[in-house]
Amino acid sequence: MSIQGPGAPGDVDPVPAAPAVVTQEVRILEGPNLYFPRPAVKVALSLPGLLHASAAEFAEMCRVAGLRRAARTQPDSEARQRVLVRLVERVLRGLAAELGVRRVGVRARPGNRRDEVVAAAVWRHRARAEGIAAAVAPVLSSLHAGATWKESVEPLVDRLRGLAGGEPARVLTPKIPVAAVTGTNGKTTTTRLLAHLSMTAGHRTAWSSTDGIVVQGEVIEPGDYSGPAGSRGVLTAPGVQIGILETARGGMLLKGLGVTHNDVAVVTNVSADHLGQQGIDTVDQLAEVKAIITKVTKSSGWCVLNGEDPRVWAMRADAKGRPWVFAIDPDLPAIRESLNADGRAITIIDDEITVLSGSASEPLVRVLDLPMTLGGLSRHNIANALAGAAAGLALGLPREAVIQGLRTFAPDDRLNPGRMNVYTLPMDQGSVTVIVDLAHNEAGLDALLDVAHGLVVPGGKVRLALGTAGDRTDDILTSLGEIAGRRADQVVLAHKEHYLRGRTIEEMEAPLLRGLAASGVAHVDSTSTELGGLEALVLAGTDGDVIALMCHAERGEIAAWLEAHGASGDDARTITRKVRAARGEHPAQAAIDALWEIDDEDQRITTARSLHEGDPGDAVLNYEYAGTFDSAGREAEAVPLYEAALTLGLREPLRHRCLVQLASTLRNLGRHAEAVARIEEAAAAEPTSLGVAMFRAMIRHDAGEATAALADLLTLLAAESTDTDVARYRRSLTAYAGELGSRG
Repeated sequence: MSIQGPGAPGDVDPVPAAPAVVTQEVRILEGPNLYFPRPAVKVALSLPGLLHASAAEFAEMCRVAGLRRAARTQPDSEARQRVLVRLVERVLRGLAAELGVRRVGVRARPGNRRDEVVAAAVWRHRARAEGIAAAVAPVLSSLHAGATWKESVEPLVDRLRGLAGGEPARVLTPKIPVAAVTGTNGKTTTTRLLAHLSMTAGHRTAWSSTDGIVVQGEVIEPGDYSGPAGSRGVLTAPGVQIGILETARGGMLLKGLGVTHNDVAVVTNVSADHLGQQGIDTVDQLAEVKAIITKVTKSSGWCVLNGEDPRVWAMRADAKGRPWVFAIDPDLPAIRESLNADGRAITIIDDEITVLSGSASEPLVRVLDLPMTLGGLSRHNIANALAGAAAGLALGLPREAVIQGLRTFAPDDRLNPGRMNVYTLPMDQGSVTVIVDLAHNEAGLDALLDVAHGLVVPGGKVRLALGTAGDRTDDILTSLGEIAGRRADQVVLAHKEHYLRGRTIEEMEAPLLRGLAASGVAHVDSTSTELGGLEALVLAGTDGDVIALMCHAERGEIAAWLEAHGASGDDARTITRKVRAARGEHPAQAAIDALWEIDDEDQRITTARSLHEGDPGDAVLNYEYAGTFDSAGREAEAVPLYEAALTLGLREPLRHRCLVQLASTLRNLGRHAEAVARIEEAAAAEPTSLGVAMFRAMIRHDAGEATAALADLLTLLAAESTDTDVARYRRSLTAYAGELGSRG
């Protein structure tokens, strides 16, 4: 179609050309940030016209802007993008110079797309800083249109000069010791632990986190205060002696840090989380954001860094403070590197948290004496304990207070709500364990399932309520589905309607289901709430199971539901008992093992009686006590103890052994009907056990069912035996056994 002159019939308005330069964002960063250790203004630009300009046209633009030695670059090339970065920086400096500012800190970097550039400049007065940042795009557009430098900037400079300076940058300078804590996982737990250590030492302590601003354990301002507002709330609270600042990625990117410096910086780890937001698309870029707190640590301070995370340990290179590495592995090279750099280390040696300094080694406390490690199951909480202890000592807390604080910091809903809180929930028969945790990414889910598997009894199942916030990428959601499908026996999708963050439930489910399918899980139930997920899993649960709940949005509702249904929070002793039960151990396992080393039958019975009297309601002790009578030929005295053990809920593998032993004992006592009932119960649970089949045959023979007993035994042998002759004649033997069964 031809385009005729203006107003002519058939005229078609031309489509407006896309702008050569577009300002995507101007943002004031009020404190230390990704670009500078002081307040800065950030401008994000899209420059499609400049990216696609011809080599000659672009070279002329660079010359006019005063960009020297700008090589000729081809349109839409990576080389062109790199020159664009320099050009944007040159324009920012040029605008500042036009206003009489000869020395100004400016940094620029490529954006996520080839036509994007992000630049930042230090500022002293807000209004003028915002004005200069907003002027970059018009200047570049004018240059692109062929204007001279003077023609491009003159219309803007007069207006910029007329801007009032605006409020100056005000960043809090701490007058008390301050620790800043960041990381992908574990930062809230480490913040709370460090605050607990400080209060144990007798200091009035305030801290900020995703739960609010807290002073001496009392929430004075609820909400997410992991940004600059949290820093202000902590440092302005009356009478505070030590401040602990949980510092999240979002706050650092959107506003910068809220303080000029810290005395101790703690970085727990860096892994894939919140990618694709605020220009952060890779884990390396995320690590650069987390490193901000290490760059403002005082030279007399300490940077407590995870030596097992290469990205975290690399942060020591740009940090002013001395390195204090933490690592579970005492042979990690990072430990040697820290000590060689006049730093310190904290690690696990002989199952004790140990501080290393120079050639000195100072044990603090056994890992198993720390409630937060859940009997040693929670590897990530062992790491958090190392980080918290190092930070406490780095703040100058007394060694005795750090030890006492570590021993008393419990993973319950009082000291560490929402982080590995473990409950016992009674059922109609027995009980299940419920774990409530803020697991929200792959590392968090793996840690949650590590603990769940460490608490489930032999034969029990791990049941998972799977769900996370909507701002995770599809790749992360798929990975979560794969982990869940691979490691949990039952999965229910428990969505978080208030945390969908622009997605629908269907959009959340698709990648989760892909991951589950990749792990062989074809179908799972789905609920729109976390509480609904818990209820579905409890309905399916049986004695000894573990229900793991990824809980973000409904922690209060979950806690209320558990309390209403009789659940109780597990203390350290209860968790240790569960860990031993999951390993097939018993709290009195050493005494039980020693019992069966006694040769004298009467002494063995006497020793077992003493153990039993100490806890007559313990199923295992009833079972072992029964065994001492049985082995001494006093079967009648063994029977009621075997029965009591079963009634008290004796768990596998002892339950199976108890049924077989009880059936055999009842046979010896001539109580054939009871013996048959018990051996049938054992056979139903283990239908392919040849040992059970042999006992069953003997018991049924004595009960007058000799032919049927022989038929059952032959049938099982024909099915299960690997003997060559049995394999050759398996069909015939099975048929003959069937004929015997029909006679019996």
